[in-house]
Amino acid sequence: MDLSIAAILAQDGITSGAIYALLALALVLVFSVTRVIFIPQGEFVAFGALTVAALQSSRFPHSATLLVALGVACFLYEVVGTLRNAERRHGAARSIPVAALKFLVFPIALFFVARTVAAAQAPMLAQVALALAIVIPMGPMVYRLAFQPLAEASTLVLLIVSVGTHFALIGLGLVMFGAEGSRTTPFSDARLEVGALAISGQSLVIVAVSILLIVGLYLYFERTLSGKALRATAVNRLGARLVGIGTTQAGRLAFTLAAAMGALCGVLIAPLTTVYYDSGFLIGLKGFVGAIIGGLASYPIAAAGAVMVGLLESYSSFWASALKEVIVFTLIIPVLLWRSLTSRHVEEEEE
Repeated sequence: MDLSIAAILAQDGITSGAIYALLALALVLVFSVTRVIFIPQGEFVAFGALTVAALQSSRFPHSATLLVALGVACFLYEVVGTLRNAERRHGAARSIPVAALKFLVFPIALFFVARTVAAAQAPMLAQVALALAIVIPMGPMVYRLAFQPLAEASTLVLLIVSVGTHFALIGLGLVMFGAEGSRTTPFSDARLEVGALAISGQSLVIVAVSILLIVGLYLYFERTLSGKALRATAVNRLGARLVGIGTTQAGRLAFTLAAAMGALCGVLIAPLTTVYYDSGFLIGLKGFVGAIIGGLASYPIAAAGAVMVGLLESYSSFWASALKEVIVFTLIIPVLLWRSLTSRHVEEEEE
C-alpha cells in the first residue's frame, strides 16, 4: 500500500465514519433518554434512501402509506387511552382534535403531496424535504405504539420489543419497496483534486452535513430548554420527572431526533451505494459499534468510535475484503471486555 492508496482509503473511511457517527449519536440519545437499544435505527436509513429513490423514479413512495397507517393506529391509541382515563375525559374535547390533527390530517396531507410530487418530477431538494417529512414522523409514532406503554419495563423487555419492531419494519420495507435496490442522484458531481487524491463532492457533502449536525446537536443540548430537559432525563429519569420534566415527551423527542438522523443518513449515502430494504440494519449495527465504544453514554467518544469503525472498515476492505465485516464487529469484543472489567455492576432493581 502506497501513500495515495492510503489517502483514498482514509477518505472512504472518514465518509463512512461520518454516517456511523450520526447513527451512533442517535443510538446514544435514545438509550440514555428511554433505555431502549434502538435496533430499528437502520430501517429509518433505508426508508429515507428508498423514499427519495422512489420520488426520483416518478414512483409513489409507499412509506407515505405506512405513515398514514401508523397515524391511524396512534390516533386510535390516543382516543382509547383518553376515554379510559377518567381524569383526562374532561380534556378529551381538546386532546382528541389535537391528536386527529397530528396523527390523521398531517399524514394524509403528506400522502397526497407525495402523489403529486411523484408525478410532477419536483426538484431534488423538494424530493429530499418530502422524504424527510414522511420518514421522520414515524419515529415518535413507533415510540407511541411500541415503547411508550412499556416505558417503565426492564431494559431486557425493551430490547425484546426493539427486536420485534425491527423485524416488523424490515418486513414492511420489503412490502413497500421490493427486493431490488436503488440509488439516487448525487447532490454534487464536483471533484476536488488534492495531489493524486480526488475527493468527490458527495463525500464533502456528507462530511459537511455530519459536522453541521453534530455542532447543531451540541448547541441544542447546551443552549435550549428542551435540549437541557433531554439531558436531565438522560441523567436521572426520576429526578427529571420530580422537577416537572415530561419523560414521555422527552422520549418522543429523542425518537424524533433519531428518526431524523437516520433518514438523513439514508439520503446522504444513497448516491454512493445501492440501498436495499434491509441495508439499513448492517449500517445501523456499525453505528451501534461506535455507540458501544462510547458506553451508550458518551456522545464525543461514540462519535470518535464511529469514525474509527469507518476507517477500520475501509482499510480492512483493502487488506482482507472478505473479512471486513468480521473485523469491524470483532472490535466490539475487546471494548465490551474492557468495560466489563472496569465498570461497577449494579442490579437493575437497585438503579
